[in-house]
Amino acid sequence: MELYAKALLYAIPFFILLVLFEVGYGFFVKKQMHRPMDTISSLSSGLTSIIFDSLGLVVIVISYPFLVKYLAVYEIKETWLIYLVAFIAIDFAGYWNHRLSHKINFFWNQHVIHHSSEEFNLACALRQSISDIIGYFPLLLIPAALLGVPPIVIATLTPIHLFAQFWYHTKHIGKLGFLEYIIVTPSQHRVHHAINDVYIDKNLAPIFCIWDRMFGTFQEELDDVPPVYGVLKPASTWNPILINFQHFWRLLVDAWRTKNWGDKFKIWFMPTGWRPEDVKEKYPIAIIEDPYKLEKYETYPSLSLIYWSVLHLVMTTVLMMFMFFNYGNLAFESLLIYGAIVFIGIFGYTALMDGYKYAFFAELLRGVLGLAIIFYTQDWFGVNSYFELGSILIGFYFLITIFGAVYFSFIEKKEEHISVAI
Repeated sequence: MELYAKALLYAIPFFILLVLFEVGYGFFVKKQMHRPMDTISSLSSGLTSIIFDSLGLVVIVISYPFLVKYLAVYEIKETWLIYLVAFIAIDFAGYWNHRLSHKINFFWNQHVIHHSSEEFNLACALRQSISDIIGYFPLLLIPAALLGVPPIVIATLTPIHLFAQFWYHTKHIGKLGFLEYIIVTPSQHRVHHAINDVYIDKNLAPIFCIWDRMFGTFQEELDDVPPVYGVLKPASTWNPILINFQHFWRLLVDAWRTKNWGDKFKIWFMPTGWRPEDVKEKYPIAIIEDPYKLEKYETYPSLSLIYWSVLHLVMTTVLMMFMFFNYGNLAFESLLIYGAIVFIGIFGYTALMDGYKYAFFAELLRGVLGLAIIFYTQDWFGVNSYFELGSILIGFYFLITIFGAVYFSFIEKKEEHISVAI
């Protein structure tokens, strides 16, 4: 995990710079693909996912080293060939993992966050799950295990394979000629994120589009069918933590409400969107019928709230970068506390972006916890050993977030009500 944390230390700034480049390019060509709150939500989702992954908060059903130990019937020597074979095996497993996520109710919960943005841009690529707490992916790597691909090769290539899926989340790149027959391109992935009938559940491959062509899930982007993005049951929130568990909550409620005991169990493993008949009739849920009539989620924030949310995003990124920089010096318990404070912070300021009343209490909790740690340890997880005034500056940030929460939760809202009344 420490190696992964070090890799993220370099990957995160690179991804953010590319997002900023896309924002700048969109402004320059007068074709902006970003909305402030949506992009902040996407980047915040990326932060939650990165922390979740770096802490290893997953229950592994079966590990890849175990599979190699007991299933390997051949051993490829460690040359360039083994890395090619491993990369193809990871991509093949990624295709089937992705397909399961789109086809089965329970697994859709761990993927819906990635589709939740109603925009399509580099930022939405960072909407990754924190609800995939059951790690079954090694089971899909059985072909690699049979060939005896060493675990270290899989561990090295897996994050590279994930990072390689970032670039094609953009509307600024058109079709790429012959490459459309080899790799996944922006055009193909625009199709994947669309909710148009002809596009749903298509183009599931991560890197090589050959899998979609082989298994019947390929769909070309059509000139006369512009993609509409999002999910059929809109998230209607900027809060990535809520989005991660929305679908699971719906399944849980439906399982509780149905009178059919078989359906209480079956609902988790049925096709995505399936609901028990008695629940569907009594508790209907609105679904997007016509994508072109979709009204994108919007909260109409003030300019000051946008700037405040950007400040939160920047400071949360700085705190997280320090966590990865100092990863090897922190005990696991300290990492958990650190991660929890960052999570509460992201929950708080994105709830503030939504205008939820409970945002104030989340912001207050995060601020008090942060200040308490600094007060009792006279430090912030070792930051003073690198920068003498580090903990004082971080403490000041926690303090002003409490005042900011008061302002945006009560004062600004009151001013808005007064102006509306006038």
